[in-house]
Amino acid sequence: MREPHQNVATVLVDPAMLRELELDLMPLDLWVWPVATAPICADGPRQAFQVRRRMVEGRQGAWDDAATWAPVWIAFGESWYAGDDPLPWAAHATLWAKLGEHADHVRFRKALGGIPKLDLPLDRAG
Repeated sequence: MREPHQNVATVLVDPAMLRELELDLMPLDLWVWPVATAPICADGPRQAFQVRRRMVEGRQGAWDDAATWAPVWIAFGESWYAGDDPLPWAAHATLWAKLGEHADHVRFRKALGGIPKLDLPLDRAG
């Protein structure tokens, strides 16, 4: 059986725009977690380096401008889920559209990955 996980988008963000992106996503119940400081990472800075390197090198020069950008995970808050149902396509579309508004300052693939569960803000209250 698969361990519980969190659906996330892995995104490279221009550090000068990280706070603005985070504030823009919060009202949509989308949560930004810098990999370097994520509570699920035993060695966050090393993992951030590896994620960034893999993403930049995977684009064979197309994303070289993002070689120093911050890798983040963007997680979907509870409002996007209906019990154990899969994440709806509307959640994906909302995230990709919002990231598209920041296209000059983010690099991403339209795909989600799974990471160990994060402590989302609403989870802390319960």
